[in-house]
Amino acid sequence: MPQTDEDLFWELIDGFQTGDPRVEEGTIMGGKCARVAGEFLGLVDFEGFGLVVKLPKARVAELIEQGHGQPFAPAGKVFKEWVSIPKRDGHRWRSLLQEGIAFVAPA
Repeated sequence: MPQTDEDLFWELIDGFQTGDPRVEEGTIMGGKCARVAGEFLGLVDFEGFGLVVKLPKARVAELIEQGHGQPFAPAGKVFKEWVSIPKRDGHRWRSLLQEGIAFVAPA
């Protein structure tokens, strides 16, 4: 059972890598992230934001409106296609990462 947000994130990414060789570890903003076919997918625990995942703007807005996510705005710059999900939830995180994969690198 994952003990930290980072443990959960990389456990989920490992699972995606098994079924999709395009999913890989990368770097962004000086830290580790997950990429799909070279495109940014997500990262975890960037200054306490929990899961950060790239999704369509409308989906990001929906998650924020529903209270499930928060805008991702490091250093005050809002990333409109990125949402932070601060509450650790394996089911939700897996689902959102799957949505992110389909968005950033459609098969």
